[in-house]
Amino acid sequence: MLQKRLRQLEDQELYSSYQSELAFKKELNILRNDFYYKVIDSKTISLVDFMYKPLDILSGDAYSARRIDEHRTFYLLVDGMGKGISASFTTVTMTAFINHLVDKMIAHESFSLDIIIQESMQYIQSILLDEEVLAIDYICFDSYFHTLEYAKFAMPPFLLQDKNDTIIKVKSNNIPMSKWQKSYKTDIIDVKNIDKYLFYSDGIVENSVHEDGLTYAAFIEEDFKDSFTREEFKEKFFSRIRKQEDDLSLIYINSLDLRPTTLAAKKEFLTRLDTVDAANQWYEELWESFGVENKVRDKAALVFSELFMNAYEHGNLAIDAKSKHRYLEEDCYFEKLSELEQMCEKKIFVEVYKLQEQSHTYIVTKIYDQGDGFDTQILSEIFRNSKQFNGRGVFVSRKNSMGIYYNTKGNCVLFLNAI
Repeated sequence: MLQKRLRQLEDQELYSSYQSELAFKKELNILRNDFYYKVIDSKTISLVDFMYKPLDILSGDAYSARRIDEHRTFYLLVDGMGKGISASFTTVTMTAFINHLVDKMIAHESFSLDIIIQESMQYIQSILLDEEVLAIDYICFDSYFHTLEYAKFAMPPFLLQDKNDTIIKVKSNNIPMSKWQKSYKTDIIDVKNIDKYLFYSDGIVENSVHEDGLTYAAFIEEDFKDSFTREEFKEKFFSRIRKQEDDLSLIYINSLDLRPTTLAAKKEFLTRLDTVDAANQWYEELWESFGVENKVRDKAALVFSELFMNAYEHGNLAIDAKSKHRYLEEDCYFEKLSELEQMCEKKIFVEVYKLQEQSHTYIVTKIYDQGDGFDTQILSEIFRNSKQFNGRGVFVSRKNSMGIYYNTKGNCVLFLNAI
């Protein structure tokens, strides 16, 4: 009897775990990210990074990042009241509805932040409980006019860093969204001189740290100022806290100073297998001139080798993964490369920039080919399953750099290393 009961409990636990896993996968599908390992390549090159770390299987936080058109981008951060299923249900419902609105507006070229706020507020008010509230950020960038339009409903302050390294805090301009709310306010700020942005949920700043009686709110501005990338900020955050206490979400945007005065070297290469070796040698010699330790140089060289080979093989020669596997199985891979090279007049271009930020120096390497590009959304599956063969080079590149980022077309990639 006891063994039967244990088996029943075991089956229930497995079923519950399976359902939770499915629910989380569905939640990830609802979160929309049009910038998955992409740069914003408008008037300036900006990196967009995210952290989404639920405390439990289902999260009370959600975010979305949407490209509206050539100049406008829209970001959403939602934080439901409390924790668990109720907060998650409200958050996910709101996020799904807003993404549906955005999809329709993009399709009809009729984007309006005001309409999104009005429609989503009316929609969620029929779902919210009498005492329930919702914290939410609606954010719209316009790179043409250098403006940021926003409506903040009781979310923590935005942090912005200008070209003089001054930190600017932008506080909420609305109370928490509730069932009874009738009005809201939007504001517009000039961001022409802003280089870096941090948007985040309260789980970040309310998390206790190692110092007694303090929360991360006491350190966030300092760490934001000293972090060039999200990875650096994330490392600082987790080194300060004892343990994660709530759902964590953030959006981290920083502009890259890529211009002639920061360009360290550039070179173009023919689409030939022998030039792959020549390119690797040129890049290693360039890094030797920077005078860095071997470990840092070797990591950068590994990333370059992988991504340059991708540009040669998948970019200019247009060999897809299925064809490559077939050529390898048929033992005709190199013969096929030679054949395709004879018909290819495309080139691969490399630019290397040296950026000085605060007390650190960063090397930004950009590789672009003349191929048709690819949809970077497939990288999501690659990074969730690093053991699969397809995309191993991209996975290795991400692990050995501070991040890799593609342009919209997918035929240009850049990566960062600190020296």
